[in-house]
Amino acid sequence: MKILIIQTGGTIDKDYPRTTKGYAFEITTPAAERILKRVKPHFDYEIVPLLQKDSLDMTDKDRQKIRELCIESPCRKIIITHGTDTMDNTAHSLTGIAGKTIILTGAFLPERFKDSDADFNMGMAVCAIQILSEGIFLARNGMLNAIDINAK
Repeated sequence: MKILIIQTGGTIDKDYPRTTKGYAFEITTPAAERILKRVKPHFDYEIVPLLQKDSLDMTDKDRQKIRELCIESPCRKIIITHGTDTMDNTAHSLTGIAGKTIILTGAFLPERFKDSDADFNMGMAVCAIQILSEGIFLARNGMLNAIDINAK
């Protein structure tokens, strides 16, 4: 089993470089890359940096790009790192993709912060994706939620 991990940005991937004055942030390399390097997992994965946006800046066109990548990928197991503010919107835009298990996860604090929830949420997504059957799910805050495909 190979897991596709799609980076879309959000707080999980934020970095606050010291060269920038004030509260400016940059979305840099995928946090999933750093997390998985630390834990040395025993499964195959591929990380695709698709977007590097704050989720509040994400558009319907961006969501369509995510959907197209999920459909076109031969991987049946997909984790999407995403900003928590609009994660639900993106999850709903992915409904109807058959034959795939897709989990969206993120963090309330950047992965680079000491007290971040990023490692926990990513670990939860990796564990859940191995046992869930097809569908769209959210993994965050110690909770795993299925997306109701009938909800708008």
